[in-house]
Amino acid sequence: MIKKCLFPVAGYGTRFLPATKSMPKEMLPIVNKPLVQYGVEEAIAAGMTTCAMVTGRGKRSIADHFDISFELEHQISGTGKEVYLESIRNVLDKGVFTMVRQREMKGLGHAILTGEALIGSEPFGVVLSDDLCINDGPGVLSQMAELYRQFRCSIVAIQEVPVEEVHKYGVIAGESLKDGIFRVDEMVEKPDAASAPSNLAIIGRYILTPDIFDILRETPPGANGEVQLTDALQTQARQGCVMAYKFSGRRFDCGSVPGFVEATNFVYEHLYSQQ
Repeated sequence: MIKKCLFPVAGYGTRFLPATKSMPKEMLPIVNKPLVQYGVEEAIAAGMTTCAMVTGRGKRSIADHFDISFELEHQISGTGKEVYLESIRNVLDKGVFTMVRQREMKGLGHAILTGEALIGSEPFGVVLSDDLCINDGPGVLSQMAELYRQFRCSIVAIQEVPVEEVHKYGVIAGESLKDGIFRVDEMVEKPDAASAPSNLAIIGRYILTPDIFDILRETPPGANGEVQLTDALQTQARQGCVMAYKFSGRRFDCGSVPGFVEATNFVYEHLYSQQ
């Protein structure tokens, strides 16, 4: 039902300087696979085989990663090293990749609006590669796509975070419909602990309906002078419906060095050390 997924990958990755001075943060590897590939694999598994990348200057390696490297393929053809290309070959066989540049960094809402030409007038997923989600069963986007079949509205993934960390996230409040599913009444971008409506934080997985583009066009800059997706979703919740879903799985904040190291250790211990 949902065929496309948007990947905002234009950010500078300043928390990983100097590594990200010449290397996109989305290409930082968790063991031997870049962050963005984990997100693409999750999207494809959910049936979202058209992957729309909103890139920026200095992000050429992302486009190169989701393409064939003829020289490399030729050099290792027929050798035992070909096995190392299986995961990316599988992605390239199943996915279609489109790209547009975000010329100015004006926030997540602006990045998503930049991707409108790649999405068109249909519902779509959004993956923020900083958030690595690991599941034994269906991935987070697969879980959310199934919910979309029921609710047919925008859906945000949420998890409980310590109160002292709510200032790092968009936070929701709303009516609990059943275990782990909320109808959103309020959304606040990076509130302080005293004013936060809850400790239910939005993480980097969304399903959005196409009317979000018109709302984003009318959304004034908010926190940090940026166009905030959270503000647009708050408008969408007032005008119609936005659901929040407490997903099944483990999420790592790979936008921070501690979270990146934790994810690397977890993936190695649970996935690679058993091979």
